[in-house]
Amino acid sequence: MTRIEREKLKWKCRRGLLELDIVLERYRALHPDDQALDPLLDLPDNDLWDIVAGRSEDYQPHLKDVVARLRAA
Repeated sequence: MTRIEREKLKWKCRRGLLELDIVLERYRALHPDDQALDPLLDLPDNDLWDIVAGRSEDYQPHLKDVVARLRAA
């Protein structure tokens, strides 16, 4: 992953919900180059938070592993 790609991912992790900011910062500390996170970051904050909090399973099946890592962060 290039520096520019890392910076883009970092920027997309900046969210309006404090809870998401905290989880995503922890996640990025553990998995700084995980581009699998990118499609989830296109979701609106509330939808993403529902997935991270385990209140929603409304995501594509191929994202199962990254969702599990996010929930563990």
